[in-house]
Amino acid sequence: MGSHPNSSEHILITGAGGFIGQELSNALLLSDPSIQLTLADVFEPPSPNASRTASVKADLTTQAAVDSLLSSQQWSTCYLLHGIMSGGAEANLDLGLAVNVDSHRLTLDYLRKQQPGVVVVFPSSLAVYGPPDSPDQQYDEKTIPIPQSSYGAEKLIVETLVNDYSRRGLIDGRVVRLPTVIVRPGAPSAAASSFASGIVREPLKGVQSTLPVSKDLAMWVCSPKTVVKNLVAMKDVPKEKFAKNRGRVVNLPGQTVTVRQILEALGEVGGEKALKLVEEKHDPKVEAIVASWPARFDISLAQGLGMKEDISLKEEVQSFAASLKSEA
Repeated sequence: MGSHPNSSEHILITGAGGFIGQELSNALLLSDPSIQLTLADVFEPPSPNASRTASVKADLTTQAAVDSLLSSQQWSTCYLLHGIMSGGAEANLDLGLAVNVDSHRLTLDYLRKQQPGVVVVFPSSLAVYGPPDSPDQQYDEKTIPIPQSSYGAEKLIVETLVNDYSRRGLIDGRVVRLPTVIVRPGAPSAAASSFASGIVREPLKGVQSTLPVSKDLAMWVCSPKTVVKNLVAMKDVPKEKFAKNRGRVVNLPGQTVTVRQILEALGEVGGEKALKLVEEKHDPKVEAIVASWPARFDISLAQGLGMKEDISLKEEVQSFAASLKSEA
């Protein structure tokens, strides 16, 4: 940690209007009363606490916007959550490159020059990897990434920059590769894996949902609660804990589930009525992207850094169902 004026921590979250950004901002405020947040997105993100958060509209694909946002504060930690999701990045290469690569390069370059040593947490994705050689293959941080989508390639480019700038002592970076997060509330996103939340979320609301992939497809998933807990913890891991020649990449804990198991959990919580609302409608494009992601990981590095393991799939679905009831 750098030294902060009046001992409060100033934390920046970009892409803060998204679901994970909102959950992370709540969790950070609860974790420490001295934390002050700046939430930035391409629209003014909702603010969970007016006295301790500032919300800023900023398009970080321009140098002027990056300079204006980052010069407003001496940051203790920057969470770079902004990005175009997998399906969106595949559909529009130039937009994906502008948001997922160029804006991150501008941000990292500002920080390394103006605020050297700042902690930077960059959520990457299991999409940086290629498909396993066998269904049982386990991946770890030393498995060579061969992305099969533009999104995966763009994430890997930024990972490489964060690793190199950290190796040079310019920033204190932490790259966390996230599992597929389910069940996400809100509207379906442009992520290829959006269906994994949709086949639970929509039926529990009494709405039809489409399943574009085979029920036998295995995925590496994690609940929002666990992902956010680990994102909060990651900023405080002492940099000495990252082995010098291993870089700053950590695969966050998750669990291997098949689509069939997700549907079984839906049936246990929502009954036959919910299951009937899932319509199978194969989409080879979606299946090709999601099937290229690994589904089994060795998470011993994450565990050694104090990251928490996930709750059970049924608990994830129950937790989402309970959140719908409390909203109602």
